This record gives sequence, C-alpha cells and structure tokens, in this order.
Amino acid sequence: MRAVLQRVSAARVTVDGEETGAIGPGLLILLGVAAEDNEEDASWLVGRILALRVFADEAGRLDRSLIDTGGGLLVVSQFTLLASLRKGTRPSFHPAARPEVARPLYDRFCALAAEALGRPVATGRFGAEMAVSSVNAGPVTLLLDSRRRE
Repeated sequence: MRAVLQRVSAARVTVDGEETGAIGPGLLILLGVAAEDNEEDASWLVGRILALRVFADEAGRLDRSLIDTGGGLLVVSQFTLLASLRKGTRPSFHPAARPEVARPLYDRFCALAAEALGRPVATGRFGAEMAVSSVNAGPVTLLLDSRRRE
C-alpha cells in the first residue's frame, strides 16, 4: 500500500456535488492498494500513520501524533499512486490491485483506523470520480509504502 499523507487544517471530498467526507484539522490520506498487498500491509500502515508525530507541540516541535491531537482522518482511495512511469509518457496501472482486491483492503484500512482512533473515519467513495479539496498545514506532506516499510 502507498499513502500520501497531508497535514491539513481542513479537507473534504465530494462525489457529484455530494459531500462524502470532511474533516477539520488532521490528516488527509490518499491511499493506493498494490496487487500484492494484504491485511498485514493495511495494519502496518494504519499503525505507522497514527503514530507519526507530525503535529506541533507547545514548543512548536513536530512531536504529537493524530491520536495525541484528536484530529480528523479523511481517507481517499487513489489507485494512481501505484502507476508505473518506466516507459513512455502514458502511466501503466498494472501494479495497482484490481477493484475486487483493492476495495476490501481499502475498507479494512479504514476500519482499522477507526478502531484504533475510537471514532469514525471520513472517506471518499471507492472507485468514484471525486473532487478532493484541502487546506494544507505547514505544508507537511509525507509518502509511506508498506512494501518498503518506510
């Protein structure tokens, strides 16, 4: 699994003009599922994301996690994160999991995150054309990859 994390002061996603998820201060996660991913990848990634200290403490140092701050979490599926750009100018999406594999893992990732946070997780709509808007804070943007464990 690949995730792009953006620390935000606000983020929302809409599908056909309908808001499907929104948060105030917290993290926007763009999540891509690779063909070889499994529940272990989802579990590792959730644990890593929720433990990351990317929020400022009283001294202004990045020393607080999403759990520490009580911030929101918005998770948006994005298979294009798995695109291969090795050849030519047209991305190949072969490394991305097929929807019938990706959807259960995306749902599991969201369920694990909600369970660990003890509150609901805002989401987009899997497989839909979505409009995602965010106000990046910092900006702080990080990339995590469960296969590389970084």
